[in-house]
Amino acid sequence: MNLGYLCNIACTHCHVNAGPNRTELMDRATMAQALAVIDHFGIGTLDVTGGSPEMNPEFRWLVGEARARGVHVMDRLNPTIMEEPGYDWVAPFLAEHRVETIASLPCHSKENVDAQRGNGVFEASISALQTLNEYGYGKPDTGLVLNLVYNPVGASLPPPQEALAADYRRLLAAEFGIVFNNLYTIANMPIKRFGAVLLAKGQVDDYMTLLKNSYRRENLNGVMCRDLVSVDYRGYVYDCDFNQMLGLPLGNAEEHTHLADLLKLDEVPRGIAVADHCYGCTAGQGSSCGGALNGA
Repeated sequence: MNLGYLCNIACTHCHVNAGPNRTELMDRATMAQALAVIDHFGIGTLDVTGGSPEMNPEFRWLVGEARARGVHVMDRLNPTIMEEPGYDWVAPFLAEHRVETIASLPCHSKENVDAQRGNGVFEASISALQTLNEYGYGKPDTGLVLNLVYNPVGASLPPPQEALAADYRRLLAAEFGIVFNNLYTIANMPIKRFGAVLLAKGQVDDYMTLLKNSYRRENLNGVMCRDLVSVDYRGYVYDCDFNQMLGLPLGNAEEHTHLADLLKLDEVPRGIAVADHCYGCTAGQGSSCGGALNGA
């Protein structure tokens, strides 16, 4: 569920066009409909994203309601939000509710992170990750999961996930004392803000050629659209977060499906809307919300 496009930073690779001036936020009534859909289908996992989902005033209410149902909650955390005034509640709240965290740290290099996400973002991210460690995240036997996300700086595919994870573990532990559970490598999607960056640099055709030439059919078995649905801030439902940003209706239908419509169905439509950006998930080692799809 995308709780809104409001974010305290504006990253160059963002496929949402999120930023400090966005006003779109999911309201409690829409969240309540989502919880009803969770009850209706017996859904076991709620994955929340943004923007910075914690900036939605109803974030804590939603998480509390989901956890009370026994639903596993995942928070796609922009760790810099924890360093903003008024957000010191984030780490203790997430730990109290045992929320799985998936924190953006697109590189272990200060220069690359700040170039991609803005000056000072690397230091703020490191400080936030250290705070999460203090609350038990990423540490053995706590059950508090801290995953990190890597995005390439530019128009290239991510390096092999396993090798990069080893570099992250070694460098973050040695330099900052940070530990984490998993590293997810995610390809940049040629849409919205990153698409505009490619266009401005004259790299759209080259990047699309790279994605298409790197296509691997076996990645189709693990793409995210096969086992999740994506909900926008208004309650409309899509096959994935990227299709949401492009306005492609759920199941390749002619009209958009709303959460209220799902409550009238026995199962979610099985069709999936596809377009050229889907090569981003099927290229090379593959890319999904849970990182690489294979070790190639």
